[in-house]
Amino acid sequence: MANSINTNRGALIALQNLNATNKSLETTQNRVNTGLKISTAKDNGAIFAIATAQRAEMGAQDAVKQSLQRGQSIVDVALAAGETVTEALTELKSLAVAIQDSVEGSSSETKLMADFEAIVKEIHTSLAGATFDGVNIFKAGTLVEVTVNTAATNNKFQLKAAADPAAALSVEFGGTATPATGAWAVPAADKRDEYTPAAVEAAINDFTSILADFGTKSKSIERQLTFVGKFQDSLETGIGNLVDADLAKESARLTALQTKQQLGVQALSIANQASSIVLNLFRG
Repeated sequence: MANSINTNRGALIALQNLNATNKSLETTQNRVNTGLKISTAKDNGAIFAIATAQRAEMGAQDAVKQSLQRGQSIVDVALAAGETVTEALTELKSLAVAIQDSVEGSSSETKLMADFEAIVKEIHTSLAGATFDGVNIFKAGTLVEVTVNTAATNNKFQLKAAADPAAALSVEFGGTATPATGAWAVPAADKRDEYTPAAVEAAINDFTSILADFGTKSKSIERQLTFVGKFQDSLETGIGNLVDADLAKESARLTALQTKQQLGVQALSIANQASSIVLNLFRG
């Protein structure tokens, strides 16, 4: 090519190479700064879309975990109250035996019955107070569910059906329970016939069946929480496989590109000096 001061092909080539190096250097620096090889849709639209969808799923799983933890707390509060009630029922059986063994109409019988009634009232107070976040699964009339996954259907786990009766009705002993408030009124008559070991045994069987159901549901929630945690870990690992940068490789590339940039600047400087050689042709 003829010497020219209008067109410097060497400088153009050097500039193109330098621009390419600068672009690669910018990409590498961004990967080092963010730790991501795909941080925007411009980097890789398809992979970015997949990663974004999976990040959204991870966020939704956080909501699932919170729902499960709330459900676990509701059941655990009920189980804690249930332990208190079970202990009270055990004590009631001893009192029932003593009442039946006492002389009917005696002061001893009256005192034993008073103790029996005091404990029954404590039982109903405990059942009414077993509330977490406004929910008491010992009470009737309320459907209690938690979310177990992000699917559109079949994503609920039932803690208590709306049709389930109040647990307080299984420990009335001939009296009248008001589950909503925890109140209990003593039987109007025939207390001796109501405060019997058989009645207490029946109450224990009914109530422990309720607790067994709650215990099974608590374990189910615990297993689901474990699964959600592992699922989130798998999602995070999968997203990382798609978008995380290999920082060791990027560090080595960064050093190489910085060196290449410096060489490119020198090459461009040399190419820019080529046109000044033409001046030598005009010197006398």
